Amino acid sequence: MTQPGDRAPAPGALTLVQDFANTADLAGGHDSLGAAGDLAALCAAHGLTDVCFDETDIGEARRLREALRDVCEAHTGVEVPATSLAVLGAMLDGAPLTLSIDAAGQASAVPRPGLTGLSALTAELAARIVVAAADRTWPRLKACGAHDCRWVYYDHSPAGRSRWCTMSICGSRAKMRAYRGRGRPINASVVPTRS
Repeated sequence: MTQPGDRAPAPGALTLVQDFANTADLAGGHDSLGAAGDLAALCAAHGLTDVCFDETDIGEARRLREALRDVCEAHTGVEVPATSLAVLGAMLDGAPLTLSIDAAGQASAVPRPGLTGLSALTAELAARIVVAAADRTWPRLKACGAHDCRWVYYDHSPAGRSRWCTMSICGSRAKMRAYRGRGRPINASVVPTRS
């Protein structure tokens, strides 16, 4: 998926989370979760070829997406709305993870076998977030601070304090709005007069 401002996508496990959250392009007015096939295509693009969806999954997938965006926005210092926490809590309850240990002794959280549809996708997203939380990349997946954008981007900046998906578009607009909002008092002694 193309990132604004030529940003690099999120690393490794977070790519699916980022791509799922960005299935709605608010600035462009496009929602790519229109049908069950759209969810299946997204999953297939990330190697999840055995997950099937039906049309009833679309509305819930959109709710999950917006709740994830709210969590990513919290990574910029905004509080997650209680409704989004409730949505995530309910969906995660139906998408449990289990601990898997491989032959080399490595442990990982994986979706419980037998999950289908949106529960399988939710569990996969959760497993990838667990990996990202462990490697400390999760807090750098952020939602743009521009409320007409909310694009989910990965903050590659050294300090990890980026607030907008791209400074040249959303950041500039926000700074211009703030500048105009402050207004500039007119100092009568500075206003040129004609003699």
